[in-house]
Amino acid sequence: MRYMAIISYNGARFVGWQRQKNGLSVQEELEKGLSKTFAIPVKATASGRTDAGVHAEGQVVHFDVTTSIPVEKIPYAVNVNLPDDISMLYCEQTDDTFNARFSAKRKTYCYKLYLANFRRPLLEATHEQITVPLDRTAMYAVAREIEGEHDFKCFEAAGSKIKNTVRTVYSIKIDVEPLKVVPLPPPNPALECVPKTLEQIGDDIFECTVDISVTGNGFLYNMVRIIAGTLVYAGMGKLSVEDVKKALLLGDRKKVGKTLPAKGLHLMSVKYHE
Repeated sequence: MRYMAIISYNGARFVGWQRQKNGLSVQEELEKGLSKTFAIPVKATASGRTDAGVHAEGQVVHFDVTTSIPVEKIPYAVNVNLPDDISMLYCEQTDDTFNARFSAKRKTYCYKLYLANFRRPLLEATHEQITVPLDRTAMYAVAREIEGEHDFKCFEAAGSKIKNTVRTVYSIKIDVEPLKVVPLPPPNPALECVPKTLEQIGDDIFECTVDISVTGNGFLYNMVRIIAGTLVYAGMGKLSVEDVKKALLLGDRKKVGKTLPAKGLHLMSVKYHE
């Protein structure tokens, strides 16, 4: 029988999803947990690879096994045999033709930032810090330019061997939330920190978290991290809409933003129906 499951993991200590010779992978740990649970060797196929340090809140996998464990109990049974940084959130029996990788129609990744002068230790593991304000209006304008079907060669990191670099980005959403502040102790009432609302933050955003969610039919190597870097550069005033138009036209990687670190990238969800 074939099962589909949703897996969440913190990718900090892994070399990525896929088994590799140079370190521990999420796939290796998950397959060890599955094999121990069902007392037979079990292989797992994911919707796609995530790179070293990348996290997942909604990675989809499939595996084949014959078991008497009720399907609703499988996550409980498997999680006993997984480390704390990997968890099965959901499982269902599916058709034998379902393939977590090849049946996928669209994926959503989220790149997480926090904008602040000082490091926030509780955000550091899963967010990238930016220490200057960003113009969110400029970020929105560039995001709209990136949406749609394009040759995304300029948003592909070096080293990829993929020949067809045309992809469709269905949407880019930018969500901003004010950071929680710690009130200063008396006797400094004039300097007391007061949480700001989004309206008070205005166009130049700072002291906030920023979630950049990108939904597409597929992604090139480091594509979402480069899109996020491009939006950050736009927010800093380093890139304009015209710059991005030219980059897409020329396929020139040097004309868009830098590749942001892996720790801020999260695979959020995978959809199998349009």
